[in-house]
Amino acid sequence: MADNLRALFSSNDPSAFDVSEAFTDRNSQWSVVAAALEEHLRRVADGSIDVEDLEAPRTNVIVFHGIGGVGKSTLLRKIEAALTAAEQRPEQWGAPAWTERVLPVRIDLSRAASTGSDFERVILTIRLALAGALDRTVPSFDVALRHYWEHVHPGEPLDEYIRRSGLAGRFSSMLPGQLRAGVGEVAAALALPGLVGSAAGQLTTALVSALRERQERARALAGAARTAALLEAVPDLDALSFYPHLLAWDLNQLPVKKRLTPVVLLDTFEDTADRHRDFERLLQRLVWLLPNVFFVIGGRSRLQWADPALHGQLDWTGPAAWPGLAATPSSLTVPQPRTAGARQFLIGDLSPEDCEAHLARRLVQDSRPLIGAGIRAAITARSHGLPLHLDLAVSRFLEIRRTGRTPTAADFDCTFPALLARTLSDLTPEERHLLRSVSLLDAFDLDLATRTAGLAQQAPARRLTERPLVTEDPYALWPYHLHRAIRSAVRDDDHSDDRWTPADWHQAATRALAALGNQWTNAATLGPGRLLLVACLRQGLRLARDHHLTSLGWLTDAAYAYTDDSVWEPLTLPTPTTPVPDTPADAVAELLTAITRRQHEHRQHTADRLTAVLDTGLLPAELTEMALYYRAKAHKDLSQNAAARTGMRQVADTGGRLAPKARRGLANLARLSGDFPTALAAVPDLGWKGRHHRVLGDIHWSQADTTAAVTAFEAGRAEAEQHGAAGERAMTQVRLALALSFADPARAGDELALAHQLLTGLDQRSNTLLAQVVALIKDAGTDSVPGRAQGLHTDIDSAGLPFLHRFVELALAFHHAVRDESQDLTATIGRLRALTAAGDFAYFTDIAHFMADLPLPEPSTTRWTTSEDDVRSAWHTLVQTRQNHLHTGN
Repeated sequence: MADNLRALFSSNDPSAFDVSEAFTDRNSQWSVVAAALEEHLRRVADGSIDVEDLEAPRTNVIVFHGIGGVGKSTLLRKIEAALTAAEQRPEQWGAPAWTERVLPVRIDLSRAASTGSDFERVILTIRLALAGALDRTVPSFDVALRHYWEHVHPGEPLDEYIRRSGLAGRFSSMLPGQLRAGVGEVAAALALPGLVGSAAGQLTTALVSALRERQERARALAGAARTAALLEAVPDLDALSFYPHLLAWDLNQLPVKKRLTPVVLLDTFEDTADRHRDFERLLQRLVWLLPNVFFVIGGRSRLQWADPALHGQLDWTGPAAWPGLAATPSSLTVPQPRTAGARQFLIGDLSPEDCEAHLARRLVQDSRPLIGAGIRAAITARSHGLPLHLDLAVSRFLEIRRTGRTPTAADFDCTFPALLARTLSDLTPEERHLLRSVSLLDAFDLDLATRTAGLAQQAPARRLTERPLVTEDPYALWPYHLHRAIRSAVRDDDHSDDRWTPADWHQAATRALAALGNQWTNAATLGPGRLLLVACLRQGLRLARDHHLTSLGWLTDAAYAYTDDSVWEPLTLPTPTTPVPDTPADAVAELLTAITRRQHEHRQHTADRLTAVLDTGLLPAELTEMALYYRAKAHKDLSQNAAARTGMRQVADTGGRLAPKARRGLANLARLSGDFPTALAAVPDLGWKGRHHRVLGDIHWSQADTTAAVTAFEAGRAEAEQHGAAGERAMTQVRLALALSFADPARAGDELALAHQLLTGLDQRSNTLLAQVVALIKDAGTDSVPGRAQGLHTDIDSAGLPFLHRFVELALAFHHAVRDESQDLTATIGRLRALTAAGDFAYFTDIAHFMADLPLPEPSTTRWTTSEDDVRSAWHTLVQTRQNHLHTGN
């Protein structure tokens, strides 16, 4: 309603548009309230609730907790309205199943402080609501309340206090009269009419005596077993907090036609917090001592009454007392499946669809949404589903219109200081410091938060994670996440009194980067773990780039660990603010992004990106080597082998971390040029880092030495498994299947299936395409091969991996040789000759001739490790073997 009034007074022409309170979603919350209340009413009706049983567990409370601005107060107001009158119930909420009479009483605790008068307000608010609904006394409670009032507020009439305290309402004038009537009932029951106008203490003394003497009429009006003890106690605030026990008894004695069940909604429960939980203790007594009253509590934090650790601070604690409020550590901030008896629920954000509906209905002009679709989309995206952000955006929309300017979507690419102010209001200075620190992180754990904040103990971080502005995913690497709307507001804050300076942010980012490095370094000593590596890289690169950190430290080692195994998980860094890197961190981020993206981009684009990074001169020396190496690999894939050789030679000559891989690259380039002896001579010096077994296997299968190739690839796969190198294992497995695909299609099928399994999740595009070539070779001689080959050519073009075209044509040559299709084979050899005209892979043309035992048109430049006749014979034998296989059906 307040938002509606603000909108109404924001324009000189309020009739120009309609303002409505757009209540969206929350159907599930209404469902749990309705179900719990229905169960409560059933228990009240069948008499299973004994108001004098102070040991039975309590299930008369339901709690909604969530971040400030998520819509808790709106939800409680809507529940109050829905319980007051059916026409006020939102259309999307179903009608309740009960027919019993209920009395909703919503109490806003936002004004509360740790003083006794506020609990008095709660008690009087409930009694005032009953005054109007019952139009009769609740005798034992009224006598106790009058006794308390005269003792604590001597000489102050109750009606005067009600007017002065702001409790005055439609039924405020009825309460003093009902109290007097209650006193009269008791006096009449005691046959002491002279006590009606006397001091409450005299009547109380007489009533206590009558109860002690077990007078039947006294017990009929005030027969709760503990009434006498309560009335004998000093009538102070502590005694007042136990008087609800008398009210529960009085409600239980109402005639059937007068019976009703109060539903008390306690809003903004977080404002009752104080160091010693004094006010909370009083409110807990209210809930416990009124088991026949239903309570709905809304607050920012989970209600902790079921936590045994609070024993001694509150009267009733633990899961046995409050079974519906019990929670496991992993469910504190994670919405849980609703189970029978659950009474505590986290209110989540609105979905994008609900945000859109909310904004469309909020302001309406001529039956159309006043806020355009583009602006609604911008607000929704920036709100991350937080209703308070939506309402603040609506206010901003009206403010802009008031200036005479038409709002645009760009006007709402912002955060709102009011959102942050509400978040910070109930945080301690230490928690505010922590909040700003963790806003730098996409996700965190207690150790990461503590180190980023520069604190010595984890306790403040633990307290912060218990607040609803932090969500928890117990199955994530780092379980805690700051609400995205709050995170944006914290990062954009330039209004708070204690806001951080740029130097503060820089120092915190430096601590965060060091903390991430510490976690990865410690974990790496125990063994390779790519999940943590990639997660640390994602956060570390963004921190270093966004905050212009110059000391990259562990990021260099992490970059090498990331590229070493050729797995290529996406790093998915946000788009940089500048098109060209202007800091070392920018350059490193662009380097790794280019290397990763090469699996999804044309290799020419990769080469161009790496050249641009190198041209900045911002990369550290160790990472300059990496850029040179991967640019050379891109050149090789593009068949620009002269440039590839230059790059590989440059890296090999530096003797750095990638020198073994560069020497492998040079060996492969020698093989591609047809110089097999040079490639073979390089193998002994390559070792594991140079992937010596893979290089050797490629030399052998190219000469149709299947047995030697399989032996080499199997040794390479075993070595990769020994080193935990999943990427290398997959690459070697594909090549093992390739070597077998010519000689043993059955086993090749098994090895290819394993290759596909090992490639899953590795994002190795070239090897995935090569595996499809292997499938063609395995199926050579069958009708489907030519059509599949054409589709594979298209995929290779899209990937920017032209060297693979030669493999497809080699597969077709094998296919046509097996089928004795001489014309098709001649055409294939022509295409191979064109593809290898630059010299690299020229030996593929030789192999195509050997397969069909055709003479070479001119002497070959290829240098084999054995005689040309031996290589020719071996390839032709593979073709004959396949022909026999197809003819016999084996």
